[in-house]
Amino acid sequence: MYNRVILIGRTTADAELQYTKSNKAFARATIAINRRYKNQNGDYEADFINLVAWSKTAELLSEYTRKGMLISVEGELRSSSYEKDGQ
Repeated sequence: MYNRVILIGRTTADAELQYTKSNKAFARATIAINRRYKNQNGDYEADFINLVAWSKTAELLSEYTRKGMLISVEGELRSSSYEKDGQ
């Protein structure tokens, strides 16, 4: 099996750099990716993809990107879920 994606889009906000209890850096960001084709109204729709970067990549993402910048991201897709109050 092979899980690799390359995404190109614009950041929707500055990346949020944080550290774990063991002092490992991670950053969260969201990018907006326009679809190829226009909808019935003649507008392009966008998909909003949440990103998580770790270690030095997280620090670089936080330092060098700002809201609205066009970036390319290469990595793997992972899905996650959480439970709150038994739901």
